[in-house]
Amino acid sequence: MNTPTEPGTPGACFADFLRGQGTYEETTERAVKRVIAFQLAQVMAEQHLSKVAMAKRLETSRSQLDRLLDPDKVNVTPATLSRAARMVWQL
Repeated sequence: MNTPTEPGTPGACFADFLRGQGTYEETTERAVKRVIAFQLAQVMAEQHLSKVAMAKRLETSRSQLDRLLDPDKVNVTPATLSRAARMVWQL
């Protein structure tokens, strides 16, 4: 669905705009983390899991889980983010 368009014209791809600004990777990483954090919070609520119980399932610390659940904190290890994503997608 990525059809070439003239930059700055209606229909220009937003991803191309972000690449042009040099923020594509950072923006994409933040968006993915926000989605995983939101879905993980939903799983916790649906299964009535405490942060301690969820941290044990993810094989991480509660403080790392707090960072993972905070959509504005980006200092989460890729391994923890990956485990969280796998857990969400398995359920």
